[in-house]
Amino acid sequence: MSNSKPSRKDIQTYFETLQDNICAALEEADGGGTFEEDLWTRAGGGGGRTRVFQGKVIEKGGVNFSAVEGELPEKIGTALKLSPGSNFFASGVSIVLHPFNPHVPIIHMNVRYFEITDPETKAVTTWWFGGGIDLTPHYVNKEDAQFFHQKLKSACDLSDPTFYPKFKKWADDYFFIRHRNETRGIGGIFFDRLNEESGLSKENLFQFVKNVGESFAPIYTHFIKNNKELPFSEKEKNWQLHRRGRYVEFNLVWDKGTKFGLDTNGRTESILMSMPPTAKWTYDFQTEEGSREMETLSLLRKEIDWV
Repeated sequence: MSNSKPSRKDIQTYFETLQDNICAALEEADGGGTFEEDLWTRAGGGGGRTRVFQGKVIEKGGVNFSAVEGELPEKIGTALKLSPGSNFFASGVSIVLHPFNPHVPIIHMNVRYFEITDPETKAVTTWWFGGGIDLTPHYVNKEDAQFFHQKLKSACDLSDPTFYPKFKKWADDYFFIRHRNETRGIGGIFFDRLNEESGLSKENLFQFVKNVGESFAPIYTHFIKNNKELPFSEKEKNWQLHRRGRYVEFNLVWDKGTKFGLDTNGRTESILMSMPPTAKWTYDFQTEEGSREMETLSLLRKEIDWV
């Protein structure tokens, strides 16, 4: 496989800059907090910058960057169906934000790059991009959902008009809580192992990942601006805590990234950064017929055409 531009250094540098820009945008939009940074190193090579946030709007958030490398661990090789003995490099940015106000949605984004090199020739033998964005409203607002999906479609269409429908379906299928028979939220886009077999060059796929990454701050600051001052009741706050419980269930039971990170001795604090600060489970919790909570549940399903 071609070892063409962009190089791993180009990609790593971009992800570092993306983390910086998103953190700055979130601090400005929140208006009440600053990111705390935890620098860490990996024994086998590389490290990262975990940045956590608590402000006026965002109750708990994290914007993480990592770039790790070294000999491919056996567990990772087995999980990814790759031959042992190679060297690997992986870099990316991962974000989860949990707001105070139940009318501001939870959001998640991850953009990442992975490559395998021959230990003797140093040539890149395998590479791919992965990532996506998905939105988890506590209350589904159809206008907000349409805005969100239109922004993602626009980012995808800059590279390939087939990307949005294909990656939206992938997100619908991936972010599905099977034991609850409901989606985690209103989906978004999800993609993985995206390489030149897609029909686009490495340079063009990198540009696609940039377009996705740079759509994050405008999307979420829009929701902060429009929803942060909306009043909410104790009932709505209680509903938010139960929806956070569903978020936890998905991440700990079904999310491949969480399980992969823990199974391969990843950095636990960074992996579990996605957990909300508080959540709630009530035995046989029921919603009232005709309520906004019931309406939200009716919209937590696959294959809704939001655009």
